[in-house]
Amino acid sequence: MLRASSGADAWRRADASESYTGRSSSTAGLGGRAEQTPRYTLGLLQTPRSTADSTGDFSSGGARPGSSSGEGLAPSRAAGGSRAQPPVSGRGESYFGDRSSCVENASTLNVTSSSVQGLNSTCVGKTPVSCGRSVCRSHTPLMGYSVTSSSAVSSHTVASVIVAVVEGRGLARGEVGMASIDLKNPEVILSQFADNTTYAKVITKLKILTPLEIIMSNTACDAGNTTKLFSLITEHFKNVTFTTVQRKYFNETKGLEYIEQLCASEFSTIFMEVQSKYYCLAAAAALLKYVEFIQNSVYAPKSLKVRFQGSEKTAMIDSSSAQNLELVINNRDSRNGHTLFGVLNYTKTPGGSRRLRSNILEPLVDAETINIRLDCVQELLQDEELFFGLQSVISKFLDTEQLLSVLVQIPKQDTVKTAESKITNLIYLKHTLELVEPLKAALSSCNTPLLKAYYNSLEDTRFGIILEKITTVINDDTRYTKGCLSMRTQKCYAVKPNINEFLDIARRTYTEIVDDIAGMITQLAEKYNLPMKTSFSSARGFFIQMNADCATLPNGQLPSEFTKITKMKNTYSFTSADLIKMNERCQESLREIYHMTYLVVCKLLNEIYEHIHCLYKLSDIVSMLDMLLSFAHACTLSDYGPNMSGKSTYLKQIALCQIMAQIGSYVPAEYCSFRIAEQIFTRIGMDDDIETNASTFMKEMKEITYIIQNANDKSLIIIDELGRGTSAEEGIGICYAACEYLLNLKAFTLFATHFLELCHIDALYPNVENHHFEVQHVRSSAGNKEKIAYTYTLSRGYTEEKNYGLKAAEVSSLPSSVILDAKEITNRIAKQILHRQKSTPEMMKQRAVYHLAMRLVQTARNSRLDPDSLRIYLKGLKKKYEASCPAPGQNGEQQ
Repeated sequence: MLRASSGADAWRRADASESYTGRSSSTAGLGGRAEQTPRYTLGLLQTPRSTADSTGDFSSGGARPGSSSGEGLAPSRAAGGSRAQPPVSGRGESYFGDRSSCVENASTLNVTSSSVQGLNSTCVGKTPVSCGRSVCRSHTPLMGYSVTSSSAVSSHTVASVIVAVVEGRGLARGEVGMASIDLKNPEVILSQFADNTTYAKVITKLKILTPLEIIMSNTACDAGNTTKLFSLITEHFKNVTFTTVQRKYFNETKGLEYIEQLCASEFSTIFMEVQSKYYCLAAAAALLKYVEFIQNSVYAPKSLKVRFQGSEKTAMIDSSSAQNLELVINNRDSRNGHTLFGVLNYTKTPGGSRRLRSNILEPLVDAETINIRLDCVQELLQDEELFFGLQSVISKFLDTEQLLSVLVQIPKQDTVKTAESKITNLIYLKHTLELVEPLKAALSSCNTPLLKAYYNSLEDTRFGIILEKITTVINDDTRYTKGCLSMRTQKCYAVKPNINEFLDIARRTYTEIVDDIAGMITQLAEKYNLPMKTSFSSARGFFIQMNADCATLPNGQLPSEFTKITKMKNTYSFTSADLIKMNERCQESLREIYHMTYLVVCKLLNEIYEHIHCLYKLSDIVSMLDMLLSFAHACTLSDYGPNMSGKSTYLKQIALCQIMAQIGSYVPAEYCSFRIAEQIFTRIGMDDDIETNASTFMKEMKEITYIIQNANDKSLIIIDELGRGTSAEEGIGICYAACEYLLNLKAFTLFATHFLELCHIDALYPNVENHHFEVQHVRSSAGNKEKIAYTYTLSRGYTEEKNYGLKAAEVSSLPSSVILDAKEITNRIAKQILHRQKSTPEMMKQRAVYHLAMRLVQTARNSRLDPDSLRIYLKGLKKKYEASCPAPGQNGEQQ
């Protein structure tokens, strides 16, 4: 919901002394008549032909995050490069005579930029523009562009998010505020949370956002006093542009003013959520100020969706675990779709794809919400008519979020390109609104509460009001189509006849020119007796195309009057001097059409602006339905029990099933009673990790240290093959110590290892259970050798498979004497270890008591048994307990 403004005005708007309303400017109409027009049309700023406003500055106020001296915003970036902003003319370069953009000289602003290359990057606080250095890059990736079609489901991979991060100082260090905005979606997301010295939550959230640019205070990288948070962010995001601005712009008072001015009324409850969250408000102030600066635009009042996203509502999966589990990126080939996201992604819209990715990286922890989603998936699976009806409608939606964003933006200059974009997006809006009724019809027979709530939301009268206003101006048969020429035709004839007489004349002229082009090409084909046909592309306009063998042409060449000849196999593409001139006439006529159509469209958009915020609701409904349909679709094609191809795969499957369950995807019945994890940590050995060297060992230590520092009793921890990067003795010691720490932490942990000595830890800790994969021994056809066959079956208890490595050696070509010596030494070591780890009666009784207590607690919490069945179950527990306790005088060795 951006509106164009001068550079200075973008800064002044933040001052409390200025208001968003009450201004006007004099602009010249089409007939040369001066008329007083409102400064805000469609909630967007109409910039005047000239400005006489005085400069202003941010008031530093009393921001809790702190302040520092300095003039202007003065963003500074890690040194190493610069970003240039092209000059923008206020009059001469504007396409429309009655409207122009005026951008004042921003020479008082100091900006230095580059992509951060590492921790050694130098931060430059001030780089005066007067030095002649290019200082600013304009972030306008969406200006003049239209939304993408529903086929562009990979759009989430394109970075378009800007994030501001600020940390408390002194006693408040570790309290972090974040604010982000997607340039493709007019939504500000605020977060505030306490983090520890590893800043795991900050790094994880930034990884999920995949930012285009990160903004921090310049005090975070003062020479010789760089903060740990700054260092970690620059280390983890080396290819992301990093920007620092003066600390005073991280001002929570200004942040709250921004939100009060910009937040749409539908989301006004945000005020209660964030009014005391000073750090996210401070981040919001710096973010919105900075975005207005780089866009040379300001946001319209009451136009943004603002929401607070607390970390307590979702599970945290650190970036290392996300990589280990291959949640969204395949470790071997980033282009390969063999990831959890790839397995579940049958979405039809870019919004659905983005929501799925976000949910996989941040699963829910609220059991009620999870069950509501599961109920929806269940209904979609059971009702084929509902499933296919919804899927058919959803697949026709475009990127609704981006549509909303570009509809309410006005670029810095009114050009042919921006006019064409606005017309295109109005057609997309009409296309989107025409799908509301079919979507309601598809949901009319649903039963689950969430789907019913979506049906009720679609009864919002604003959808009908907007569509009715559009259809009074736009032709009923105007619609979104594929193909540049077809879409050009739709734009030319979008506005109904007799609304603008000059527009009707321009369209007749355009039609005549197009007919003349077709006639001229027909005459050329007859003249040279060649199979020429009229073709069109957005880059070349109209041109001639011909399928012919070179041998059929006179002298093997086209006639000399044809130019710009290209050949692809037997297809020739070319033009002529006359055709180029006619294309120029066609473009001139087209500019006139777009000019007059744009005026009509702007007036129409101004009338519907007050109702347009219902698109936020529609966008949310479409993306959620798309994701739920994707879950149901995935269930019909795949069976999710773990495939048990090996222990590493098994461990991955447990984590993936946990994530699927917590995002509301369909899971097997045997996995339905699951414990919600607020954090998921993994250390899984990769196939390319088999070398045992210092770097591998250090990677292991970093991962296990991170887990130990951040895990709690609500974590799911999965560790595979810890300690194999060092000697066996050290590996066993590290594994044993890590296991003891995690056992005392009471986190749910799965720990896979080849160190069989580790399995005896259950003698000391009653909350340990051992499992193993069974194997079978199969003799070869000759009968003289035995080999191991994997059953892929998980069984309780220690493995009975002894000396697996020796058996592997036996089938190799090692000398028998070496194998015999290895067996003897192994047996001696095993006896020594077993002697030291005998179970005592006290240990066995303690373990039995612990298991009984756990089952009694689970029964009390979750049992739905009737009294008689419960009595039988408790008697069974008693018998099992008595059988597990050693009889008086019985020692551990007998057990």
